[in-house]
Amino acid sequence: MLALIAGRGALPKTIAGAQEVMPLICAMEGFEPDGLEADLTFRLETLGTLLLRLGERAVTEVCFCGVIGRPAVDPSKLDSETLPLVPIFVEAFQKGDDGALRAAMGIFEQTGFTVRAAHELLPDLTRPEGVPTKVKPEPRHEADALVGESVLAEMGAQDLGQACVLRAGEVLAREDDNGTDAMLAKFAEKYVPHQNGLGPLDWALNAADWMSTPLDNAWDRIESWLEDAPEPVEGPKAANGAVLFKAPKPEQDRRADLPTIGPATAMRAAEAGLDGIIIEAGGVIVLDQEHVVRILDAMGMFLWVR
Repeated sequence: MLALIAGRGALPKTIAGAQEVMPLICAMEGFEPDGLEADLTFRLETLGTLLLRLGERAVTEVCFCGVIGRPAVDPSKLDSETLPLVPIFVEAFQKGDDGALRAAMGIFEQTGFTVRAAHELLPDLTRPEGVPTKVKPEPRHEADALVGESVLAEMGAQDLGQACVLRAGEVLAREDDNGTDAMLAKFAEKYVPHQNGLGPLDWALNAADWMSTPLDNAWDRIESWLEDAPEPVEGPKAANGAVLFKAPKPEQDRRADLPTIGPATAMRAAEAGLDGIIIEAGGVIVLDQEHVVRILDAMGMFLWVR
C-alpha cells in the first residue's frame, strides 16, 4: 500500500487522484494538503509513532509530496517511539532543508519503506525537452539560461532555492523559503509600474479574495478570461526581457522536493512582465500543464523545457 507524506499545495491531490487505489494521506500538523483530507496527522515529535501506524496499515511505499516547511519542535511533545530519532533530527537540521529531507527519507528507508518519487507515480508530471507554447525563446534567452545554471548551482550549494529571475545576464531576483510565486510577486512590485493592469487576469491575481477563493472557482475566472483573449495580451514592459529560470538543485535527491510550477506561477510570471519561463526537462513538475500553456500563450510568453 502507498502512503503520501503530503504537504501544502495541489501536488498531493494530483498524485492521489491518479492512483488506482487511493493512498493513505499523512499530513504534518500545520502543513495539510489542499483539497485532501488527511487519514493520519502527525508532528515531527511523533514521527516514530507514525512509522509504527503505517506498518500496522500494511503500508510498504511512501511518497513525499507537497510543501512542508521546517516545523517548530516542542521537546515536551516527543514520544517514546521518536526519542531515539532525535540525534538524526539534530544533525539533519544543521545541514539545511535538503539535508533534513534526505534524513527523513533515510529514516523511512531504514524502517523498511520504499520511497517513491512523485514523477515516478505520475510520469506526466514533468515535461520532455521542447517548447509547447506558440512563442519561442530567442538567442538572448539561451545566454540567460546558462547564467541561470550557474546561479542555481551557487544557490543549491547553500540550500537557498531552486529559481531565479534573469535579464541580460543580471540576476534580478532569487527564490527564498517563501517560494517561486512569492518571489515573482515581490519582483512585480519592484519592477512593474502601477497601471490599470492586464484586464481580468490582473484582477484575478490581485483581488483581495484570491487566496480564499476555492480553486475550482478561481480557474473558472481564468477560463472565462482565456476564452475572451484569443490574441496575446500586452503586459507590463518594465521587466521586458526577463525570464524565470527553475531547475533542481545540483545533486538533489529527486525522489522529493522537485521544483514545481503551475498556473499560479504562469500568472505571476505574466503579472511580472516576463518574456517566459525556462525549466529543466524531466526535472521540474508542471501542474495542470494545459492551463499553464494556455495562460502563457494568451500572454505572448514562452515555456522552454531544456
